[in-house]
Amino acid sequence: MRGYGQFCPVAMACEVFAERWTPLVLRELVSGSRRFNDIHRGVPLMSRTLLARRLRALEDAGVLEGRPLGRGRGREYRLTPAGEEFGGVIARLGRWGQRWARGRTDPENLDVALLMWDVRRRVAVERLPRRRLVVRFDFRGVPARCRGQRTFWLVLDRPHVDLCLKDPGFPVELVVGADLAAFTRVWLGDVSFAAAVRAEEIRLDGPRALVRAFPAWLRLGVFAGVERPLPARAG
Repeated sequence: MRGYGQFCPVAMACEVFAERWTPLVLRELVSGSRRFNDIHRGVPLMSRTLLARRLRALEDAGVLEGRPLGRGRGREYRLTPAGEEFGGVIARLGRWGQRWARGRTDPENLDVALLMWDVRRRVAVERLPRRRLVVRFDFRGVPARCRGQRTFWLVLDRPHVDLCLKDPGFPVELVVGADLAAFTRVWLGDVSFAAAVRAEEIRLDGPRALVRAFPAWLRLGVFAGVERPLPARAG
């Protein structure tokens, strides 16, 4: 990114932060992702080549530190104190977007892979059964740009939660069938899970006890609780 040619601290900070995709890469790092593949799962529409360039640029800027993994290939990335300070910026951007941004669930903004990666890291592990449980998610209304991925598996084996793009080979005990836009609205806190079920936008199939327990296993998106402005009154 070409610099702004200004000494202003806002301009200097934007030279690091405001390049395309960089805020989302920082969002993933702030959320706890440490390895390249995990970071990429949070920005699935970003090319791996571009992600590698952005990570190198953030290292050069002193925002993160990459260290070789103890075993195998690859690196582990951790935010430096300078990078951790971006956490507050990310949080404020998210709150603004939740409060004021329009069209969050328009088709061009739906991202099933990001949604499921977010679901995976927000599972309330302490509420899970004390045994391995596999939940399959079947989505409809998935945009073509999501590369055809419509089915995901969550392997819940407390304290571990794994997201699989292929059948992990374990018996599936609970199936979640959902319209992607509807599930995203639930995740964002726009509508309740129960309301989406009543509208037949989400359906749960499995043992009654698991169907009843499932909504409590999901903490909603980080910004779901942000208060929204009331609609303007007519007249």
